[in-house]
This record gives sequence, structure tokens and C-alpha cells, in this order.
Amino acid sequence: MRIRHKPWARPELEASSFFIQDPDCRKNQWLDGYPKKQPFYLELGCGKGGFIAQAAVLNPEVNYLAVDIKYEMLGLAKRNVEKAFASAGRTPDNVLLTAHNIERIDMMLGTEDAVDRIYINFCNPWPRMKHKKRRLTHPRQLMHYRTFLKDGCEIHFKTDDDELFAESLEYFAECGFSVRYLTYDLHQSGYEPNLMTEHEKMFSDEGIKIKFVIVVKTELPPQPVMTDTQTETKPETKTETE
Repeated sequence: MRIRHKPWARPELEASSFFIQDPDCRKNQWLDGYPKKQPFYLELGCGKGGFIAQAAVLNPEVNYLAVDIKYEMLGLAKRNVEKAFASAGRTPDNVLLTAHNIERIDMMLGTEDAVDRIYINFCNPWPRMKHKKRRLTHPRQLMHYRTFLKDGCEIHFKTDDDELFAESLEYFAECGFSVRYLTYDLHQSGYEPNLMTEHEKMFSDEGIKIKFVIVVKTELPPQPVMTDTQTETKPETKTETE
């Protein structure tokens, strides 16, 4: 997503008590960065923070970390978090924000960080074959996530994109994640609780069905994980969806 430069964003973030400026230095130490020891949830590609602002306020018994590569997005996320907490009469004590390239997420998170859940909401679908390895659900990324996501814990994935969803289901199976819940029309499924993101509302208003899956980390299958080269040369296919 293109977003205009916001000169205020970086200085405002750097002055914030819940923004982490050097996340790589926190590797294997994230659990120590919160006032209370409790479950640790991670959002990858938090955008303007619509989801994380809601989730952190509604679930004070969970510690959250939201990551995005763009300071402009994170500046808006910071303000949305502050607004949500102010409305609840609280200060942001169970949420941290940081800027990082998620393709290199293994530089900032390690085995000792023990993530209990990962959220991926409406990531870039990267439809061209040569770009698919940049998807946040690509096998290369999923294998990174396996190093810090606890055994038996979940990834929650939402998208409006049919092809990305179909191919992500293949990626999950290939990398040792089993489906716990799946729907091709989230808003008609009865699933609760569903915290709607900015993109989700926009796509839903356009009549686009929201695809959603919860997968669980299990043992790796015996076959080798697909390499980047194999992924790039794999013929593109489309799966019919509801």
C-alpha cells in the first residue's frame, strides 16, 4: 500500500514508550519487555493498527507485538493504539510496536521468544510468480515462524484474495501446519470474536468475501519444504472458491 510521507511519524514513534527502535537487540528477550508475564501474540504487517488497537484493549491478559516495515503506518498505528486505550481509561501496557522487514523476521525473534499466536491480516498477495516468495505465508516465511511459534500454537490468516488463500493453504500443509478452522466467507460463518480491520471493512463493503483460516503448528511432513526456485517455476493455478 502506498502512503504519503509523514514527517511526524518517526520522531513521534521514537518518543513513544511502547515503540521499540532496535528490535534485533530484543531477540530472545521480548517476553521481558512487558510488565506482566502472560501469553505473547504477534501481528505481522499491522498497517494502521486497527486490529492491534482493538485486540490489546479487549485482551489485557495477552501481550502483543505489532510489526510493520513502514514508519508512516506505524505512526498511525501508535495514534490508534493510544486512542483505543484512552477510551478504555488505560495506558498501553500490553502492546509494543516496532519497524522491521518481515522477510528478515528471524533477525528479531528467536526460540526463546515463545510466541503463542501469529496474526497475518490482508498481506500483499504478490500475484506474480517471481514475487510469490515475498508473501508472508510463503514456505520460506513459515519456516522462520516455526522457530519462535510454540508447538501446538496457531496462525490466524485473513485475506480477500482467492489465489493467495488457496496457495497459502498448500504452503501451510507443506510446512507442518494443520487446519483448525476454515471459512471462505467469514462474515457469514458465525465465527466469533472477529475484530474487523480497515481492509476487511473496505473489501466487505465492496461485496468481496473474506477468507479466514486458523492453522496449528504440528510436526513437519516427511517431504522437503519447497525451495524458492521450485516455487518460482511452479505453474500458476487457481482454485475455485465459494
